Amino acid sequence: MIYLDNASTTPPLKVVVDEVVRQLSHYGSIGRGSGRNSELSTGIYEHGRNVIKKFFGADSEKYTAFYTNSTTDGMNKLASALTNIDKPVLVVSTRMEHHSNDLPWKERAYVEYVEVDQEGHLILGDFAEILGRDRYRDMEKYVTVTAASNVTGYVNPVHAIARIAHSYGAKIIVDGAQIAAHRPFSMTGKSVEEDIDFFVFSAHKMYSPFGGGAVIGLTHVLNNHIPEFYGGGAVITVDDDHATYTQAPELYEAGSPNFPAVVGMLKSIEALNGIGFGRIQRHQDELFHQALKGLSAIPEVTLYGTNYVDRVGIIPFTIDGITPQVAAERLSTEYGISLRYAAFCAHPYVRRLTSTLHETDMVPEGMLRASIGIHNTPRDIVALIKGCKGLTNR
Repeated sequence: MIYLDNASTTPPLKVVVDEVVRQLSHYGSIGRGSGRNSELSTGIYEHGRNVIKKFFGADSEKYTAFYTNSTTDGMNKLASALTNIDKPVLVVSTRMEHHSNDLPWKERAYVEYVEVDQEGHLILGDFAEILGRDRYRDMEKYVTVTAASNVTGYVNPVHAIARIAHSYGAKIIVDGAQIAAHRPFSMTGKSVEEDIDFFVFSAHKMYSPFGGGAVIGLTHVLNNHIPEFYGGGAVITVDDDHATYTQAPELYEAGSPNFPAVVGMLKSIEALNGIGFGRIQRHQDELFHQALKGLSAIPEVTLYGTNYVDRVGIIPFTIDGITPQVAAERLSTEYGISLRYAAFCAHPYVRRLTSTLHETDMVPEGMLRASIGIHNTPRDIVALIKGCKGLTNR
């Protein structure tokens, strides 16, 4: 099998699986026991926050990190906390977003959207235009944007967007799901105005299984909110009529922690650091341009997105005369190639790219998406091109 669906989830690294198995033999209750196993596991769990903050350039004096099950889980916890206030909240999102960075806000706040142009790039001027509207002057304001699109792979200038957001008194939230395993990312910009306030990511897109992730955020802001997620570990004391809650990060981690997910995530961070993002980017860029060259030479193939420089290894395309679903199934059964089809949990964005804006009451037919990982080789790309040619020669 040739696996080209890394934007959905990545296969686990062998060192990650080995480390999880090793640590499970010493696993104990996190933060709730005094035995050797509990103390060892708690130490790994708590130290992991520093590992994550260092990996993403977050100053521990300013930021904290809490664990989640995924980017979706992190966005929901963050949205439930930040909108849980006694004043209206404006969230400026974009038409590029994955559903996990849209629905949690749409259900809790007033949301305005930055549009995309015909090639799918964000219209950056929309951020200032929306934030500057007089009717939003007295509202609590947030900007939420993906660092890299899961549809086109476009890398957005989030630090420049942060500067715009901060100039209007808004804070910025970045969906880091598609950037974390591809490019180095820092919470710190060239100036304080360009710093990122909140960053959310998933470990299962970083070559670690078990459903893990984290949110890095401003400690003082998180301490002033309570997420709509309650349980043991998030409280100091409970009596018959009242509960006294802890502060971040424990406030956002009610319940028993997913220790294997944390262990896997920390090991994947170590492995990615060891490989080096320069090497990762060079490898993926080589395969990306090889795929673009081969697919663009097939007359029946339509490629989407024109930015071939600042882009992670994601290639959306369609094949004339074959629906994305049928094409994906045939590539799998006839050529052993696994990729994604349909609208990638980003229906509004896909509709704009495929000019199907009228399909407001149904899931768009969508596209095919090949997404490259560190394990892929030039032979994988040759097979993809051969498979697509084969589908058009029937």
